[in-house]
Amino acid sequence: MFRVLFLAIILLVGFIAGPYISGKQGYVRILTDTYSIEMSITMLVVFFVIALAVIYGIEWSITRFMRLSSGTYNWFSVRKRRKAQQQILQGFVKMDEGNYAKAEKLIGKNAKHSSEPILNFVKAAEAAQQRGDEFSANKYLIEATELAGSDNLIVELARTRILLRQNKLPTARTSVDSLLVLAPQNIEVLRLAVTIYLRSHAYTALDNLLPQIAKSDLYNDDEYQALQQQVLDGLLDEKMNEEGVDGLLQWWEEQPRSRRQDSYAVIGMVRRLIDSDDHDSAYTLILDSMKKIGSQDLLAFLNQVARLQVSNSEKVVKWLVKTSKNNMSAAISTALARATGYLLLRSNQFDKAREAFSNVLASEDKSCIDIQDYTVAAYLAEKADDIAAAQQIRQQCLKDTMRIEDKSALSASDLLSLEKNQ
Repeated sequence: MFRVLFLAIILLVGFIAGPYISGKQGYVRILTDTYSIEMSITMLVVFFVIALAVIYGIEWSITRFMRLSSGTYNWFSVRKRRKAQQQILQGFVKMDEGNYAKAEKLIGKNAKHSSEPILNFVKAAEAAQQRGDEFSANKYLIEATELAGSDNLIVELARTRILLRQNKLPTARTSVDSLLVLAPQNIEVLRLAVTIYLRSHAYTALDNLLPQIAKSDLYNDDEYQALQQQVLDGLLDEKMNEEGVDGLLQWWEEQPRSRRQDSYAVIGMVRRLIDSDDHDSAYTLILDSMKKIGSQDLLAFLNQVARLQVSNSEKVVKWLVKTSKNNMSAAISTALARATGYLLLRSNQFDKAREAFSNVLASEDKSCIDIQDYTVAAYLAEKADDIAAAQQIRQQCLKDTMRIEDKSALSASDLLSLEKNQ
């Protein structure tokens, strides 16, 4: 618009000034080696305006052509991108349907033309891995890495997942270690680390990661406690299998106070020491921990105490008797009496042991009584030459066992009837 206005102004000036200088105008002479051009000033102005108009016309034509070419290119580009997005969506559907070959073809072919090429290359790699084509999966990951540059967290996550699905645990372990350095607070990185460490039995590494997991929102309290206990069991088994009882005890002494006072950890240690026939070390640990065991773990602790085989268990027996005077549930009371009976029996205090097993058989909840309890009680009665009592105990065992079985059958029958009525 400005150029047209400029040309119009020049022409207007020429029309106004032309008559004025028509009688006074001189001329312009342009000389070259072979040519001599002469013209009036008016013609020079007209020639100049025409030349500008031609130049502006050529520029406008070129600009118009370039805009037309750019518009055409943009139209084809938008059309290609829209088509790519549609085919990628179809690929996601095929992937959900389990048709990984078709999904890989649709996603991988159109990934470059989509709005999220990195994500789509990752999905294409996952589809290729699902159908067992590791070469194609790695190829897509390489392309995604080239596009992502330094910000390649999503690509490394995908690579680690693929390695895990391929069961390449050592390589997956190395990859997730790098991810923990790259993004230590990322929830998905922590979730992958837990899975890989558990499957590769890397309990020490996972134990070091637990404080970091506790600060995240990866698990609720119950789930985190279950993971913590699983890691602890893995550590105990690892130390026992690799270094034996001495190595396990040394490792236990090196643990922080919070772990050595944890009821689940104490019970796990006692169980493994007894399994290894190191009853003396188990007895020492029981003495140190029996007053610190939480009520929720008391039953499991008492079950391990009942397995203890030492010549002198007087201190533990005193604690058991004192604890049994408290108001406890039927299961705990029965377990206390059972543990007391076994310890007294192994100390050759048969009369007191018989009394303890009488308390076991007198439990209000017959489901808390084991068949072994009847056997030991009958043995102790025979040891005291009370054959009638031993026979009565065996008859009571038969009746209680049948009663429990009848209750179980009745419960199953009621449940089946309820399901039919519904």
